[in-house]
Amino acid sequence: MAKKAQSTLPNMLLSLTAIALVAAAALAALNGVTKDPIAKAQQAKVENAIGAVLPAFASLEERTVDGHVCHVGLDADGNMVGAAIEAGNDKGFGGHLQLMVGFDSEGAVSGYQILETHETPGLGAKADQWFQKDGKGCVVGTKPVDAPLTVKKDGGSVDAISGSTITSRAFLAIVNEAADVFAHINQ
Repeated sequence: MAKKAQSTLPNMLLSLTAIALVAAAALAALNGVTKDPIAKAQQAKVENAIGAVLPAFASLEERTVDGHVCHVGLDADGNMVGAAIEAGNDKGFGGHLQLMVGFDSEGAVSGYQILETHETPGLGAKADQWFQKDGKGCVVGTKPVDAPLTVKKDGGSVDAISGSTITSRAFLAIVNEAADVFAHINQ
């Protein structure tokens, strides 16, 4: 019969170190396998969002304005038809909220897509539809370049998501930030 290892401090440290090394190697291998598919899926999500929020365009030009990635849609003659701007903040109830906000050439919101959210399902997660064209707090067609958007509770004109004023404020702050970036695109 084999002799059982003693439960000494060096033996326990050696066992725990070996287990940690095997777990770290497995996690590193898994990360290497999933890294590219995750990046491709994120890129596809961004491309789909651009197509969903911009007016019809012939070509895209990517610019960085004030640290934001802007996708400028151009017509066949090279004139800007609108821009899709990536913006986000950590002020949502669930933390980080990231949007793709589209603007037409006049600065009106042409649409938005949520790229990342951690909001509560059934409450703050309603932002994906609440502020859309047929939603109760519609921001599509507004010009936050002219007047920043705020919720009614703060004296503004936008209906907040019921029970999710914090998320609504964070969402509108992102749209306003994107509008500020849009105002600087051609400067």
